[in-house]
Amino acid sequence: MTDRPTVLVTGGAGYIGSHACRALTAAGYQPVVYDNLSTGHRSFVAGPLVTGDLLDGAALARAFAEHKVTAVMHFAAASLVGESMTDPQKYYINNVQGTLSLLQAMRNAGCHRIVFSSTGAVYGNADSKELPEDFPCAPINPYGASKWMIERMLADYRSAYGFGAFCLRYFNASGADPAGGIGELRDNETHLIPRAMMALQGHVDFAVFGDDYDTPDGTAIRDYIHVTDLAAAHVAALRLLETGHAGGSFNLGTGSGFSVREILNAIRQEAGREVPHTVKPRRAGDPTYLVADPSAARKVLNFLPRHSDLATVIRTAWAWHQTAHPFKSR
Repeated sequence: MTDRPTVLVTGGAGYIGSHACRALTAAGYQPVVYDNLSTGHRSFVAGPLVTGDLLDGAALARAFAEHKVTAVMHFAAASLVGESMTDPQKYYINNVQGTLSLLQAMRNAGCHRIVFSSTGAVYGNADSKELPEDFPCAPINPYGASKWMIERMLADYRSAYGFGAFCLRYFNASGADPAGGIGELRDNETHLIPRAMMALQGHVDFAVFGDDYDTPDGTAIRDYIHVTDLAAAHVAALRLLETGHAGGSFNLGTGSGFSVREILNAIRQEAGREVPHTVKPRRAGDPTYLVADPSAARKVLNFLPRHSDLATVIRTAWAWHQTAHPFKSR
């Protein structure tokens, strides 16, 4: 058994969790993946895997005891915004109840450090430039609401039980591991960059939702952060918890935004051909402009994105999509 500190990574077989596991290994930790493989991929796991559900308290207890877990990175969640509108119960059970089950297992095991995968969706329909962390949280869908509830839970666990808890609010996670092997792969892909690339490969249809926004080219603007930079931020947060830091909520983004058409143009330049697409009306609740103010994370976590320039995001994502069939089995 390794003498490296063991970190339980819930959802570690998924897109961001698998990248975090590689970052943890490189930083001298032993990640142990806890995943029910409902959306994750066994092939993404490098190291110990515990196949289990967050709602299974007995399985969680065994995982903490067997692996002598010292901290948790919590990525496991249902995460489709549209689905959360039609099946909110799934989101409150999987995300909120599942997290409560995890926190109970942590307390029982005497483990009080957690880095939580939150989201910019906690801000809701915040049509404001460069959102700081003190911008009012008002989620407009059950997915965002479930993440915001978990943030509130963790704040209470800090004050009542002495937990150290970071809530890292991602904006648009993107790109793929530059070394290859893992990337963005879902059965039901809704994210702009991978879906556009899948359309380029002939696997799906692609639509631009709204070309009448108040932006230079009429399409909505978002902040894209490379998944490798996200993983590095999680390790930095864990390091701080080990020093006794209480944690807090922080935005992870670049502070710069790109429109949908700018993304499609960048994909065209990288791939050498146009992404086939149609234009459809705006979707309800989609703000014009959603970009992070990452200054607090820069100050506290020393968060300096190194891979999040648009060229690197698109290059690594396209390299991954050319080697991975988007519907391969788990």
